[in-house]
Amino acid sequence: MRQILICLVFLSCGLLFSQSEQLADDYFKRGEFDKALISYQKLNENKKSSKYIYKIIETLQQLERYDEAQVQILQRMEEIKYPPLLVELGYNYQLKDSLDLANKYYKEALQMVEERPTYTYGIAKKFEDHSLLEEALIAYKKGMELNPDLNFNMQIARIYGEQGNIELLFSNYLDYIEAKPSFLDTAKRAFSDFVSENKENQNNLILRTLLLKKSQSNPQPHWNDMLSWLYIQQKEYNKAFIQEKALYRRNQESLSRILDLALTTVKQKDYNSANSIFEFVLDNSQDINTKLTANQYMLEIEIENSEKEKLEEIDEKFNILFDKYGRYEQTIALQIAYGNFIAFNKQQPKDASDFLKKSLKLNLSNFQEATVKLKLGDILVFQERFNEALIYYTQIQANLKNSTISQEARFKVAKTSYYKGDFEWAESQLKILKASTSQLIANDALELKLLISDNKDGDSLQTALNLYAKADLMSFQNKSEEAIVLLDKILKEHKGESIEDQALYMQAKLYEKTKQLDKAVAAYEYIIANYRDEILADDAHFYLAELYQNQLAQPEKAKDLYEKIIFNHEDSIYFIEARKRFRMLRGDAIN
Repeated sequence: MRQILICLVFLSCGLLFSQSEQLADDYFKRGEFDKALISYQKLNENKKSSKYIYKIIETLQQLERYDEAQVQILQRMEEIKYPPLLVELGYNYQLKDSLDLANKYYKEALQMVEERPTYTYGIAKKFEDHSLLEEALIAYKKGMELNPDLNFNMQIARIYGEQGNIELLFSNYLDYIEAKPSFLDTAKRAFSDFVSENKENQNNLILRTLLLKKSQSNPQPHWNDMLSWLYIQQKEYNKAFIQEKALYRRNQESLSRILDLALTTVKQKDYNSANSIFEFVLDNSQDINTKLTANQYMLEIEIENSEKEKLEEIDEKFNILFDKYGRYEQTIALQIAYGNFIAFNKQQPKDASDFLKKSLKLNLSNFQEATVKLKLGDILVFQERFNEALIYYTQIQANLKNSTISQEARFKVAKTSYYKGDFEWAESQLKILKASTSQLIANDALELKLLISDNKDGDSLQTALNLYAKADLMSFQNKSEEAIVLLDKILKEHKGESIEDQALYMQAKLYEKTKQLDKAVAAYEYIIANYRDEILADDAHFYLAELYQNQLAQPEKAKDLYEKIIFNHEDSIYFIEARKRFRMLRGDAIN
């Protein structure tokens, strides 16, 4: 019992001590230096520590009590022979405008590096702490020169970055990678602040040149890795693929990096590069799952870009794969993709349902069964058999509680209820999903909830909202032209109502989907001109900018729209991406 009490006392003291330190730090951060000084002095009395002594010195300097700070420094120098204190003493003289004395002690500190290179880091770091970057560089370089086992390339690179010398920053990081290849990912994170999507950006050109030189003089896999990363930043996926192939040929254990690159190209809609990469995967992989994944993505790319007359040919390709690999648990993802293709592209939902119901009879895991049921529910919604769809979605929620797929099923319950006009129930489900662990589901739930709440109360019959939900369902059913016509009806019969900007926005997205780009531009521009203070204004700015940048080859117009998001929509979810793209289009040197 006595031991327990002693432990409790020690724990209590430790907690109080930690709180006192936090209080002192808070005083310092708020600029209440008198209170901070008293707190740090008390802490140092209770537990003498270099940390507290340095905080006392710094606080005295903030209070311009330089003579007292000097006493503290000299006292500490008597207690321990620690050369970085020479920098501290010199800096205190600098604050007193005694520059000759300051430089005297700085030189003494640098002399100590020559005598004992092991002190290099402490001395150089103290110079850095006081923004004495040139002195810090001298110290780091001198230490490395005197002791080749020391490596301060990373610290030197960071200083060059602060000074704006980007070429030397890159060069020193690359030297560090040469010695420690495990540092590669850290370097990528550092470099991401200095390169952009623009391959003509000066920083991009510098890094590419340095990497090519390294690769030629000392061919190593980390240079291929870094070049691949740079080309991906520049969206030159075909060049990244060349580097990834070089890496694969060195070590043919896994195609995962190449497969990841392929998925990136699909996401960026660079389908030519994607197909080339997937072909390489098929030629070099012995793993059935990898081959199935590659084949499935290639078919989905073909579906995305095919006309109706090509659908039978695609159907045949699916069936060739089933003949080769079978309709077993291993091909369940391909079976779901085929069911989706039959229902939404060939517009044969009954055949799709029959096919996927056979899939449910396989020996599936709970998750696999849920993914099949999710697609069956979607197909039933496509057929407007809402109550049957709700059964499948509800079963997923019951069988896989709190999982991401369960939350997705709940969202589909809400969306289905919205399609059938049961807005109150849809809203109740969406309130729960706003706290979803999946950010994408949470955002979609919030967006749909706002749509319903903004438009269900103004009209007791909810006529406009019902029409809008019907148009939304048509869009889901791949009936784009019919949806556009129905949205026209809303815009004519409910002009001036709160639903108008939502109808215009959906129409703009459908015009994009059907390649009616001039009409998409007009719809976005109407929203920007007439709904500049409404919730969709930033969406319209961003997607119109994307249209100008990626499809209409009018970068100046895109740049103006990104700039408007930066200055007029600071709280927009597109703010960070808009700023990045604006700077790239403006040709900024640093991202």
